[in-house]
Amino acid sequence: MNRLFGSSKPKAPPPNLTDCIQNVDGRSDSIEKKISKLDVELHKYKEQMKKMRNGPSKNMVKQKAMRVLKQKRMYEQQRDSLMQQSFNMEQANYGIQSLKDTKVTVDAMKIANKEMKKEYKKVNIDQIEDLQDDMTDMLELADEVQESLGRSYGMPEIDDDELEAELDALGDEIALDEDTSYLDDAITTPSVPSKEPGADSVAVGEGGIPVDEFGLPQISS
Repeated sequence: MNRLFGSSKPKAPPPNLTDCIQNVDGRSDSIEKKISKLDVELHKYKEQMKKMRNGPSKNMVKQKAMRVLKQKRMYEQQRDSLMQQSFNMEQANYGIQSLKDTKVTVDAMKIANKEMKKEYKKVNIDQIEDLQDDMTDMLELADEVQESLGRSYGMPEIDDDELEAELDALGDEIALDEDTSYLDDAITTPSVPSKEPGADSVAVGEGGIPVDEFGLPQISS
């Protein structure tokens, strides 16, 4: 059947902006190289004209330089046009990519919104409010229990005025007792001796026997 009717050719892929940009940039680079070669040639003619006298030979070199300069201007126009095309395509490509990114972001937000609604259905706000009320009641009850346990028993009823008067009188007594000069004499009084008088001046020989000034054992009287 393919031999009789032929086979359809595969469809070419649609144009891609990225590929088009690369193609245009490649052409622009190629033209830039040609401009560089023309600059070298123009520089050579310019240096040659500086060394020549005015005349037919110099005019001939000048005509060649003018022709090269025209070619350079033409290439520069082509290069500028290609660079503008590349810039426009890059802007379009950026806009398309931004739209794709926006779509991905929106899709992700939609999925997140669905998940939040699904999870929110599992939460009962009334139960949370009841739980908060129960906790508040329990804390208040705990405070009442602590207050009850800290209650005082058997304390006599005392008038506040009497307590204030006693406190003022206690302050006067404390002020009078602050005079501690009577302790000075007790501090300066010499301590009671713990040894016999002259015990430190008695010499002791071997075996702990007291001796006199000649080193002989003392005879007890």
